[in-house]
Amino acid sequence: MSTPTRWAVLGPGGIAHRFASQLPFADAQLTAVGGSPTAGGQERARAFAEEFAALSDGGAFVGDYDAVLARDDVDAVYVSTVHVTHARLALAAIRAGKHVLCEKPFAPNNGSVMAVVDAARASGVNVLEAYMYAHHPQTQKLLDLVRSGAIGTVQHVDASFAFATGAKQGRLYDADLAGGGILDVGGYPVSAAYLVASAALGRPAAVQEFSAQGTVGETGVDEWATASIVFAGGVTAAVRTGVALSDPQTITVYGSAGRIHLPDPWTILGDTRVVLTRPGAEPEEFAFDPELPENKAYALEAKALVGDDTPAFTLDDTLAVNAVLDRWRAEIGLRYPFETDTADIPTVSGLPLRRTEPTAMKYGRIPGLDREVSRLVMGCDNQPDLAHASAIFDAFVEAGGNTFDTAWLYGSGKYEKLLGRWMANRGNRDDLNIIVKGCHTPHCDPESLTRQLFESFERQGHEHADIYMMHRDNEDIPVGEFVDVLDEHAAAGRITVYGGSNWSTARVDEANEYARKNGKRPFSVLSNHFGLAEAYDVPWAGCRHVTDPASKQWLSERDIALLPWSSQARGFFARANPEDRSDAELVRCYYSEANFERKARAEKLGRELGVPATAIALAFVLAQPFQVFALFGPRTIAEARSSMTGLGVELDEQQVAWLDLREG
Repeated sequence: MSTPTRWAVLGPGGIAHRFASQLPFADAQLTAVGGSPTAGGQERARAFAEEFAALSDGGAFVGDYDAVLARDDVDAVYVSTVHVTHARLALAAIRAGKHVLCEKPFAPNNGSVMAVVDAARASGVNVLEAYMYAHHPQTQKLLDLVRSGAIGTVQHVDASFAFATGAKQGRLYDADLAGGGILDVGGYPVSAAYLVASAALGRPAAVQEFSAQGTVGETGVDEWATASIVFAGGVTAAVRTGVALSDPQTITVYGSAGRIHLPDPWTILGDTRVVLTRPGAEPEEFAFDPELPENKAYALEAKALVGDDTPAFTLDDTLAVNAVLDRWRAEIGLRYPFETDTADIPTVSGLPLRRTEPTAMKYGRIPGLDREVSRLVMGCDNQPDLAHASAIFDAFVEAGGNTFDTAWLYGSGKYEKLLGRWMANRGNRDDLNIIVKGCHTPHCDPESLTRQLFESFERQGHEHADIYMMHRDNEDIPVGEFVDVLDEHAAAGRITVYGGSNWSTARVDEANEYARKNGKRPFSVLSNHFGLAEAYDVPWAGCRHVTDPASKQWLSERDIALLPWSSQARGFFARANPEDRSDAELVRCYYSEANFERKARAEKLGRELGVPATAIALAFVLAQPFQVFALFGPRTIAEARSSMTGLGVELDEQQVAWLDLREG
């Protein structure tokens, strides 16, 4: 006989009542109830514990969230508080070693969702987002019919979850609590469309096109919204949600040979049927008695959390769906006050930001800088908003990263502002190395350099660049004029060390010869393209690479640190295929027999070491005989983690030569 799972409920609201009512069908007992530390919160928690006393062995403990999570007699936690507290409580439960079933959404924005998923994957506990309908047999029947081809080729999904609340008050109309339809119930139709498209394609569905409309009311939340989705592979979807307008809460899937309709797909309280209709045949109905134990959706998700099988809604599904919800809100211009790009956004956990020890990060020194420099450098040009940037930047710092790269040109200043606001929120500017780049074509002259430097300082909210690099060179201007102005800023304390990005090795030599003769500071850094894949062209005009043998020899002979961009060849080691020539830039810059042989060797060595080829490509860069600090620009925390696996790979000289086709 199995031992019952001991559950704690955090947030004794309406949906928690429905969850607890089905715990008897999940081989579970209620051990504790957590409420907010206010008198009212504790009173509601006590009332909840008394109502479900029959589920407890001697009565459930009642206390605040911290007290509940500290208990040894709690195996799993159900988080059902308001949206804005989900992530912090889920992370606290993960740290406490509890399995976590967290109501949707994990967090109001995808940046925070990524942080929860990242912590979940690093932990030894199970974590699920509570889309209980996905675990119900009627949903699984729908997906089985799609996979079997019962309606031919799936073409379109129509799904809606909307209702009219009446009075515009309470949490659903509170922007500070992330109210509105999209985050409250919009995830249901989006997730269903995603699951159906994935079942039809036989692989995780990717959004190819997205458009949306909606109404944001005077309270600052979305009252009614619609979206159109095109998944890769051709499946389309129309989804609707709202809290101020009623709509039939159904899902219908259309295929080339019929349709499947669910009249009650979400709450699963009444008309639980799957109706299959095909031309020339009587409709087929598959009914699911809601009174049977095997048809209790909340019990099924509770069992899925602690079971060994792959759950019906995974963390990968969570990331995909919440990314769509972010796009939906962005399309209709909905940003909550607590997540704007000027807001004081704390860490998702609410805890102070600090490096996790021990760290896998490696460090080096750049002549002239007092602070050590992380061998991985975070590029700041792929962040859509402050919440997203904060989550990724926090993860990088926790992993040991301390160096950030940005430029005056990127996003017309947006990314510098995001970096500056994040540093202000964390109060950590003095702990970091900040790379500032400016002087990009067509404004590549000493006057523009100075103007852009001060503009970068204003955007970032500080007055110092640890490393400054000219973003391009202008060989029509004598190199000494650039050295003079850079040295002037360095003497004034605005720059510590400087150099060039996309400069030829010959011009760097010329600049340093001028500096030597005139008592100026020399270039000590260079940022050109470098990596395992040899570059035959560059993606942008004015770019330069140092992947050729002569440049590698030059780097070995100079006391200049290399900060290479595209060190993983813009995805070549992750996705390049000789038969796939759809990415013209990738083909133009990297496709060759030699590079595909390098890729094959990276894959072979990666299999031997248990890491992806991208990690081998990064390890190759870091194993050079000269100082290298690789720039990378992850769009997600998962991408950052994947890249950072390369830090744990130590390549010897023989392996480096073999990867670079120089063996023997």
